[in-house]
Amino acid sequence: MGEKTTAETRSRQGLRLEQAARAAWLYYVGRRTQDEVAGQLNISRQAAQRLISLALSERLIKFRFDHEVGPCMEAGDALARRYDLALCEVVPTMGSNSATLGSVAIAGAQFVEKWLSQRTPVVLGLGTGRTLRAIANELSPVAAPQHKIFSLCGSILPMGRAIALDPVLRVAELSGAQCFSLPCPVIAATVEERDVLQKQQPYDTMRALLPQARCLLVGVGSVDWKCALHNDGCVSDVELTSLIEDGAVGEICGWSFNAEGKLLGGAVNERVAGVWNLALHTNALRVGAAFGLQKVAAIRAAMQGRMIDGLITDEVTAEALLAE
Repeated sequence: MGEKTTAETRSRQGLRLEQAARAAWLYYVGRRTQDEVAGQLNISRQAAQRLISLALSERLIKFRFDHEVGPCMEAGDALARRYDLALCEVVPTMGSNSATLGSVAIAGAQFVEKWLSQRTPVVLGLGTGRTLRAIANELSPVAAPQHKIFSLCGSILPMGRAIALDPVLRVAELSGAQCFSLPCPVIAATVEERDVLQKQQPYDTMRALLPQARCLLVGVGSVDWKCALHNDGCVSDVELTSLIEDGAVGEICGWSFNAEGKLLGGAVNERVAGVWNLALHTNALRVGAAFGLQKVAAIRAAMQGRMIDGLITDEVTAEALLAE
């Protein structure tokens, strides 16, 4: 009877440690609040606090700090020094591309939430792309009607198809911030069409908001076969070939640039309908959120050319950027 009781006690202790590990992972790695941890584990907030404290006392999170976060912080500091960045957030690379996207998205959401939590009204500009959409999805709801969020690029793909989950709309939905979207193609069909679009009121509104912006958060895309611009139909095979031959290595908000971080001339950039080119001449903090070895050349060029002065990425990408 005594042996059975001892076994049951050990079993309960093991289950409690397992639950403590889950709570600590959600809190420290998943960046959830204690209320969110409680909700996900279906326990009270007080119970979540006790489990997180237990994880600390039992040293359940020691491996995470010693192995994962430390090298990430070192890589972030090294990148910031090398490229004179105002900020550099490096997160652990997870087991799969989608898991790493989630990790980068959490860091990006925390960055955005810091701006949204300010009482003084701020103006934020957002680009688009898979990483920006993931960041918008990770945001916690907050009441911030005093802020303004605006698009740096068009929100429509060729043939009139809307960009799935426009980040600006999603952030405004979760925060109640004033939303200013740009209802036009990322890249117009012709220069004449772009000229007509840029004479519309929404474009004038974005141009007026740019000097007020405190921060601009954008994705950084590569320019190669099956890149985002190509997959979405924004550029044809012939146009993509022309961009590559002209030295394009990356794009931000549809604007292509070379390895030195300089915007290209040519037929494609002449048709981009957004305002990112104007954003390069403002005092706003320009932060890129991107990861992946296929984007290393694009990210490096964007930093070298001062197109961005902040970066949110993962550890593998950071190591590749440092290994020149």
